[in-house]
Amino acid sequence: MRLKQLFLVFFFVFCQSCSTNENKRIENNEETYTLKGDQNNGGLFLPGGFEALVVTEGVGASRHIAVNKNGDIYVKLRTATGRNGNVALRDTNKDGKADIIERFGDYPNDGKFGTEMKINDGYLYYSSELVIYRQKLDLDKLIPDGKPEIIVVDPYPIRWHNAKSLAFDNEDNIYITFSAPTNACEDWDTKPNTYSTKDVKGQFPCEQLDLLGGIWKFNKNTLGQTLADGERYATGIRSVVGLTWNNEINSLFGVNHGRDFLHNHAPQFYSEWENTVLPAEEFMLIREGDDYGWPYTYYDHFKNKRMIAPEYGGDNNKSTDEYTDPIMGLPAHWAPNDLLFYTGNQFPDRYKNGAFIAFHGSTNRVPYPQAGYVVGFIPFKNGMPSGSLEIFADGFAGREVLVDMEEAKYRPMGLAQGPDGSLYISESKKGKIWRVIFSGDKNNFGEKEISKMIKREDRSYTKLPDVIKDKIE
Repeated sequence: MRLKQLFLVFFFVFCQSCSTNENKRIENNEETYTLKGDQNNGGLFLPGGFEALVVTEGVGASRHIAVNKNGDIYVKLRTATGRNGNVALRDTNKDGKADIIERFGDYPNDGKFGTEMKINDGYLYYSSELVIYRQKLDLDKLIPDGKPEIIVVDPYPIRWHNAKSLAFDNEDNIYITFSAPTNACEDWDTKPNTYSTKDVKGQFPCEQLDLLGGIWKFNKNTLGQTLADGERYATGIRSVVGLTWNNEINSLFGVNHGRDFLHNHAPQFYSEWENTVLPAEEFMLIREGDDYGWPYTYYDHFKNKRMIAPEYGGDNNKSTDEYTDPIMGLPAHWAPNDLLFYTGNQFPDRYKNGAFIAFHGSTNRVPYPQAGYVVGFIPFKNGMPSGSLEIFADGFAGREVLVDMEEAKYRPMGLAQGPDGSLYISESKKGKIWRVIFSGDKNNFGEKEISKMIKREDRSYTKLPDVIKDKIE
């Protein structure tokens, strides 16, 4: 009888262990966890072999994210007032879902474009619109101790395109975007006593370029810096929200938001359709001393040329070779808001060192449908693109046609790589976070697995004009 009781106790404990640790396995005497995607991948469409699970349904309107080497997630909220502008998430039972979610941030929120959240050398760096902060992380603690240290302060007032995106090289330097608040440095004194924007001229030389419209470099370990302590690294760059360092070739990369209102400013040269599909968003390899030509030029990815802007004498035909060109022109107005080079080993080899881009989606393509709202991927070889832009993750928009940006269910915003090689994707409207994992056969991953995403390129929010498709096929 006693033997039977002992057997039942053992069986009960064994079964309890099985049911609470169904994702756990032992490899090389270490506990690892095999995750499974949600039944519908959290609403996402992905290439064959990929799955997604929802980490959280939402932490609130947010911007960029970072994932620590222990799996903790940090999110920068999009909030203009109060304190506690950050969110920390922890998964304690290793099921892929956040079960601890805490707000923190002992600093004043100063605008809705506080954007960045990155981890570097054990510090959590984040930005409001006007200040770059950091705090030392402790892997045993979800919330960093102490008050935030101030790295750099922007001394100028809140303005449009005020996101402070960050990148770190391998020599203690931090790169910070100081974007320009206008489309083309318009000189509105050339249009007195009228509300019309037609034929407005651009200021020359553009005074904004004295401090803005470029990338600045600072020492990441020096506290309390202003612009006087940094040095301008590159200029002529209108608005970069996605900025990162590529360790494979030891270079800075960014994705730039192209200008708007070509038709509004020069309807004699640009149709409403051209206003919708021009100019390119720019994928940039940014070297010290580069000048990308803003506001005097824009990049035309149909012609693969840098064109003179109409405010400075352009007529949709005049081009120039006086400025740096992007390594690739991206679809107009898709709003690339984050950039990540994949360095993990979980995904198939074709993704290694390639670029993931979160496209926040357009707002001003009327009278045509809005576009973007996807996560794209560009394969790389030897530090340069080796293929065209392809759709990696879709389903954020939640509908086939978007007349207005507000109709989009989600807007992809932030990207981060987890310690196991998972890809984390956040969106800005509700703060929902997905974790993308690969569970297929890496050795046999190919065109069959990608083909399902190629079919999604014909939706109104992803369709490329035929003239572009003809060039890349």
